[in-house]
Amino acid sequence: MSQTTLNITAIAIFSITMMSIVGPMAGLSPAIPALIAAVMLCAATVDRFGWEGRGGTLLIDWFAQFSPDHRMRVIHHEAGHFLIAHLMDIPVTGYTLSAWEALRQGRQGRGGVEFDTQEVETYLRQGALPAEILERYNAVWMAGVAAEQMVYGDAQGGSDDRQIVRQLWRQLKQPTEAETRIRWGALKAKTLLEANRPAYDALVSAMDNKDSLDHCIDLISTAQGK
Repeated sequence: MSQTTLNITAIAIFSITMMSIVGPMAGLSPAIPALIAAVMLCAATVDRFGWEGRGGTLLIDWFAQFSPDHRMRVIHHEAGHFLIAHLMDIPVTGYTLSAWEALRQGRQGRGGVEFDTQEVETYLRQGALPAEILERYNAVWMAGVAAEQMVYGDAQGGSDDRQIVRQLWRQLKQPTEAETRIRWGALKAKTLLEANRPAYDALVSAMDNKDSLDHCIDLISTAQGK
């Protein structure tokens, strides 16, 4: 179960519990919380298995848009992915800052930085993945967590990123390696982010302004003196 699904479930349980407590005092029928619970469970089931959880993500994003602090944390997280992918010579193909933006652009994901994964997918189909390539992508996947830790001292996002790494190691039939690689990837990414802080800060500002992909890449090169 994804973190988004857990969040929605917690909200639903809290809401139904409060209605069950307050409802009788307000003269509401006990059937109302039960009906709402049934509707929410049906909607959650359809979203989970029909939309792969995207509906819940859209709902969470809708609430989150009212928090400037949350938006800036998302930008710092995604800028980490963007910069490390660029430094690792992995082409960045686009970015969005919310599931709503991704939906408007016709993307199927939950929002975020998109980069070319054809190289790693090709090796996975062959059943082997060179260590050098694995290390590069591992650092990119954990760069969002590393960026949050660098800027805020902790990481609230990144559950999906960790799950990608875990799934990768399951495909490689070495699931016990996942947690070690997650820690290593975050450390490697944080070291690179700190060493390229001017480029990172410039990228955060550009993404905050929703600048084009090409402009963001040019800013990184300028900050690096290229």
